[in-house]
Amino acid sequence: MQALLDTIATALMPNDAQRLFHGRGGRFPGCEAWTLDAFPPVWLVTKFGDASADEVTTLTEALQQRQAQIAPGQPLNAVLQTRHEGRSTTTVLAGAVPDSHVVTEDGAQYRINLLRGQNHGLFLDMAEGRRWVRSHAKGHKVLNLFAYTCAFSVAALQGGAKEVVNLDMAQGTLTTGQQNHQLNGFTSGAKFLAHDLFSSWGKVTRMGPYGLVIADPPSYQKGSFVANKDYARLVRRLPDLLRPGGHALLCLNAPEIPEQFLRDMLAEQAPELQLLQRLNNPATFADVSPDRALKVLIARMPPLP
Repeated sequence: MQALLDTIATALMPNDAQRLFHGRGGRFPGCEAWTLDAFPPVWLVTKFGDASADEVTTLTEALQQRQAQIAPGQPLNAVLQTRHEGRSTTTVLAGAVPDSHVVTEDGAQYRINLLRGQNHGLFLDMAEGRRWVRSHAKGHKVLNLFAYTCAFSVAALQGGAKEVVNLDMAQGTLTTGQQNHQLNGFTSGAKFLAHDLFSSWGKVTRMGPYGLVIADPPSYQKGSFVANKDYARLVRRLPDLLRPGGHALLCLNAPEIPEQFLRDMLAEQAPELQLLQRLNNPATFADVSPDRALKVLIARMPPLP
């Protein structure tokens, strides 16, 4: 874990939530199991696997030493989460970490929770996707599928979207999404639908057409979405959802599924759409294998002649 300790030794607590160390990207041999995130004022360390008592002690001491250097007299707030065989254990290493708190990104505020579950309320690797949406949403009606806590919706409204329709099966995450809108001063302009997408195509289509469709599904969630099986069902509907000239932002965070999967699916299921680009991920998420990293593709419905 030396590369992680080296990062901690020079780290500063940023103003915005962001990743600071991404061992999962394979660029630091021997540290593939470790990540370090800043959710100010809390440091979050994640290990994919069990952490030994010696590792926990070494990690805590390194964070305490750095905290004393950059913020003398201020308490260290740090959390360790270990993940193993689909289960996670969260431990407060130091400080007083609340059940939830608010972090910022590019001027937006989001409520996150570091103490329950593996998904904390804001996916840091999707920061460039949110920036793209913010800069391309002006004047558009936006459909945000698998909306989770609706960070994309906040970004779209910040960018001047006319309206955002957020759809997710989980009412609890949509409730957090509504709180995120309120945090950012948006009391109108967004709808929140706790529906199963695949039984709601009629409703979703009637509410369109959309100038932007965002699809950021789970790669594997039994009973909800399995990328290898269900992504094609989604993509073939895009031509009916998009207005001429409209864009689709398609996300896939499955290390075992390459980018070519999305490209082939677009060509087969929605040949009308033009594939424009793959967005870069944040620099701190650099990966030795682009196919293993988060994949975000932008496609467009051709404008009318």
